[in-house]
Amino acid sequence: MNQVPPSDHANATEPSPKPAAPDDSPKFGRLLIVLFLAVALIVLITFATEAYYSN
Repeated sequence: MNQVPPSDHANATEPSPKPAAPDDSPKFGRLLIVLFLAVALIVLITFATEAYYSN
């Protein structure tokens, strides 16, 4: 009957495989450390100004 020749786009509905962890992925551990250091700096400034202005 009518035979359609196979095309290169036969598997177009299947998603392409994604890389598991690309090298440019965000580093959440490093971000967490920076966030902790920023909060610690704010706390240090708060205690320092409290000690300075309490006299």
